[in-house]
Amino acid sequence: MSAPSSSYRIAPDGFYGRFGGAYVSEVLRPAIAELQACYREVIESEAFQSEFQTLLRDYVGRPSPLYHARRLSERYGARIYLKREDLNHTGAHKINNAIGQILLARTLGKTRIIAETGAGQHGVATATACALMGMPCVIYMGAVDVERQHVNVERMKMLGADVRPVQSGSRTLQDAVDTAIADWAAHPADTFYIIGSAVGPHPYPDLVARLQSVISKEVKAQLKAKEGRDYPDYLLACIGGGSNASGSIYHYLGTLGVRIVLGEAGGQGVESGRTAATINIGSAGILHGSRTLVMQDAEGRVIEPYSISAGLDYPGIGPLFAHLADTGRATVLPITDDEALHAAFELTRLEGIIPALESSHALALLPRCSFKSDDVVVLTVSGRGDKDIETYLKHKSRFTDV
Repeated sequence: MSAPSSSYRIAPDGFYGRFGGAYVSEVLRPAIAELQACYREVIESEAFQSEFQTLLRDYVGRPSPLYHARRLSERYGARIYLKREDLNHTGAHKINNAIGQILLARTLGKTRIIAETGAGQHGVATATACALMGMPCVIYMGAVDVERQHVNVERMKMLGADVRPVQSGSRTLQDAVDTAIADWAAHPADTFYIIGSAVGPHPYPDLVARLQSVISKEVKAQLKAKEGRDYPDYLLACIGGGSNASGSIYHYLGTLGVRIVLGEAGGQGVESGRTAATINIGSAGILHGSRTLVMQDAEGRVIEPYSISAGLDYPGIGPLFAHLADTGRATVLPITDDEALHAAFELTRLEGIIPALESSHALALLPRCSFKSDDVVVLTVSGRGDKDIETYLKHKSRFTDV
């Protein structure tokens, strides 16, 4: 797992530029220090990599295909490739990270797993990894998300997870993270917290990015075979916390000729008061153990986020992406609910692929970009849309002419 260009490599103190670090309670400092001291050595070891790569191949089903979407390409006037993370076991990119982190937890002698989830895909991936390894797990999920993602809740339960609805705050992803951190603080000796996104205290943002970097590593080899070069002109992905995007861009961060365009949840519009467009309206602050961009008021109180997508309904962003936006390395556009829905129905009808609502925020970037006919575009379809069918059916009548 080679590191990206030094301009974007995490510093020894856990910062990307002015963002990152580890702001945790006294009780969690030993657990965080243990992770910081060993995570690189463990995940780069021959034993870890041998087991990890074997499971990615034989259990997850990697490499995921890089599919040339011909009809989508015709519509947008470029050579558009879809990185099909939706075809992984469990239906999303989340399984890459869950498998890696549970192997790390086992190495550290932890016997209990906790996790947070929004759309449910990370919860399903964690429950799957725990079933595989015979480890108990508790999944915290906002009560609102439990209701709108009930199919994934039942999947987690079937896999043996203890799914605990969170009733505090806005009852969505941010509250699930808060509650998981509180659990970890109460049981630091035996518990490992598998964080699903590239957020949280150092080393989690870097750990998640490294485990997800299998995505861009495969893209390089697949593009070489299909296009005769190992880099695209554009990389497109959605961002909530940033796990699929961190893996999609990891090996291209230092390749400045590759334009990185990311779609965050604009909700009903950045000026509407119902949005999760953190990079576009956020300011620097501390959230869940990291200094990053946060949706907050003048007194530093977190503003409740909103998105039609449970997985992007988060008032912060991973520190790597705060840094990429801060330095201009990435362009981040807010995608409204309606733009995401339109993009989902468009992909379904042009290519026969039903994407997750999260992935639809990346697909909605296509009409916002100005491509040349010979541009090679790689877009990560981070998950499949089974979990979002009820939402799609609710809005189907509005998009019959897509």
